[in-house]
Amino acid sequence: MTQVAPRSAYFHVPFCLHRCGYCNFTLVANRADLVPTYLEALELELASLHQQYEVDTLYFGGGTPTYLDPDSLSKLSELVLSRFVLAADYEWTVEANPGDLDRQRIEVLASRGVNRISLGVQSFDAEKLRVLQRDHDREAIFNAVQLAREANMRVSLDLMFAAPKESLASWLSDLQAAIELEPNHVSTYGLTFEQGTTFWNRLEKGELARRPEELEREMYLAAIDRLSEAGLEHYEISNFAQPNEQSRHNTVYWAGDPYFAFGPGAASYVDGARETNHRSTTTYLNKVLAGQSPVAERETLDDEQRARELFIFGLRRIAGVNKHEFLTRAGVSIEALAGPQIEKFVDLGLLVDDGIGIRLTREGLLVSDSLWPDFL
Repeated sequence: MTQVAPRSAYFHVPFCLHRCGYCNFTLVANRADLVPTYLEALELELASLHQQYEVDTLYFGGGTPTYLDPDSLSKLSELVLSRFVLAADYEWTVEANPGDLDRQRIEVLASRGVNRISLGVQSFDAEKLRVLQRDHDREAIFNAVQLAREANMRVSLDLMFAAPKESLASWLSDLQAAIELEPNHVSTYGLTFEQGTTFWNRLEKGELARRPEELEREMYLAAIDRLSEAGLEHYEISNFAQPNEQSRHNTVYWAGDPYFAFGPGAASYVDGARETNHRSTTTYLNKVLAGQSPVAERETLDDEQRARELFIFGLRRIAGVNKHEFLTRAGVSIEALAGPQIEKFVDLGLLVDDGIGIRLTREGLLVSDSLWPDFL
């Protein structure tokens, strides 16, 4: 496959006030003292780029980027803009915790060009927020949305379902509250118990319990139906958007396009190679400040591996994979790559093959993760 220069860049900001019980992301909790060192290391990592690049999308993820104070947010943005030039019709997203997104931070972000905020809402229900160990409340969500709108930023909301003891009625209430805010975009995720998290340990001890699988299915399907009825297009397994408001940055991942990435735990995809930085924030800092590479893992994909990933990422999108476009890009037909597997899942009612493309059925959406290993 022909390689092109990335037009997207991701920056991992590994700071949070505290670590929620379900979180397995790369972060350090309540370590504001490390922020100056992080910014210094990021500047050094960015120096590995020997030219400026024009980008269509920038994304600050975490962690919680808005944990940084306004001056640090300003410094971070300036570092990024020293190496990346924004294209005319760019998208710049910053993940934010509703509890710490104040007017000062919004004004700093807006002044640098940020035009999209992704709010880690998870729920509007006080008890569910307590169980999930979130440190914001319903009012903070409304305030954050209002501040973003006043700054002419597009708003995306993250919602989580299948929290311990959560009912379908509670989830429907969360969906309705989100819809009433008229967001540009909504992402919905079922709670997963990741090994190494405190929630996993509590699950093992019997202190927490998963919701029944059938209830999780009902919750996911309810999200599809309610959000679609509200005018949000279901365009990817977990994502919904108003017309022309899809996450352009995340679409880069699902399209199998290249992207830069910086910061601890960040994974880039450039020239057919995937590199992942050390997940330990302190290891990342020590490596970079010592003049060493922060990369912990590197994998160069051959043409077949890239084609298989391109197919799997494409299936995450509700529109599925167009056969002609796939052949043109991958240099191999879908049938030659995975004909028997596709036929199996079509027979099981999990995929549709209409001759033009392949896509997940409604039933296939419910079990999509179990399909991917067959295509690798």
